[in-house]
Amino acid sequence: MSTKITGRCLCGAVEYQAEPVPDLAVKCFCADCRKSSGGAYVAHLGAVKSGTKITGEVVTYQHATDSGNQVTKAFCPTCGSQVYSTNSSRQDMLFLRASTLDDETAFTPRMSVYASRAPSWNPIDTDIPSFAEMPG
Repeated sequence: MSTKITGRCLCGAVEYQAEPVPDLAVKCFCADCRKSSGGAYVAHLGAVKSGTKITGEVVTYQHATDSGNQVTKAFCPTCGSQVYSTNSSRQDMLFLRASTLDDETAFTPRMSVYASRAPSWNPIDTDIPSFAEMPG
């Protein structure tokens, strides 16, 4: 994952190019991620904000996490795809949605977080490290 990746929303109005941070490839099972994605988890791929180019307009939704940090989710205003998020605790980072990658093989999960909140119908992958909550 040391090369540039590209991705886009469903309709193609929002696109990005980024260099991912390999150890920030995470499956998050928190309720906020599940509800905003409509799935069992969100697959996040971290990228340094200064090395990421995003084109197209996004709309955002901001909310507090369990820890009190602010997360801002960015969506395409046309198709509604969630493209990325930011977290006030990591202001230098963007967390791209692996579901928006042009090449889905560019995402290999390194860990699962908030595994204690995973729905019973979606078992946790035991081949990668798993944390009941967010590790410190």
